[in-house]
Amino acid sequence: MKKVLNVQGKSQYEADIEEKFRPSACGPVTAYVLLRHILPDPPPHQVNDWYRLLGSTKIGLFKWRFLRNMQKLLGPGWQVAECGIEELQRQISAGRPVAAKFDKWFSWKWRGQFTFDYHWVPVIGYETTEDDVLLIIHDNGSRRSGSRVRHVSYRQNRSILSFIKIEPVTK
Repeated sequence: MKKVLNVQGKSQYEADIEEKFRPSACGPVTAYVLLRHILPDPPPHQVNDWYRLLGSTKIGLFKWRFLRNMQKLLGPGWQVAECGIEELQRQISAGRPVAAKFDKWFSWKWRGQFTFDYHWVPVIGYETTEDDVLLIIHDNGSRRSGSRVRHVSYRQNRSILSFIKIEPVTK
C-alpha cells in the first residue's frame, strides 16, 4: 500500500531563513511545513520565528522542546504528541504529515549506518513493502540542493527514529 500527501516542502537554506540559523533549522522548517499543510490558514510565523519560539539551538531542536513549545503555541485545540509507525500511517491517511526526527547521537547508536545522523524531516507518505515501510519524506535541503522528496527505510532507521503528530482535538 502506498499513500503520499501533496505537501509543499521548504529548504532550510532558503534566503528567507537567517544565515546563522540555516545549519540547524531543520526542526523549525519541519514544523513550518507541517503547519502550512495542516492549519486552515497560513502559519502565523515564519521559519525564523519558529526557530526562536520552539527553542532551537545551534546543535538543533530537542524533541522535548518541539513537543512542549509547539503544544503551548497551538493551544488546547491541538494535540502534539509522539506516535509510532502505525499512528504515523493513520495520520498520513487522514491527510496530516508527521514530523520525524533521526537522532543517532542521543540514541547512543553512534556506530550505526542510518540515512541521517541528526535531522528533522516532514513525513509526507509511506509505502508498505513485504518486509519494510518506506517513509516518504521531504528532505529539508542542503547548502547545495533544495528540498526534495526521498524514500527512506523505516527498518534501517527505526532505532534512532521518533515521530511527532499534530492533530486537532475532537470533542
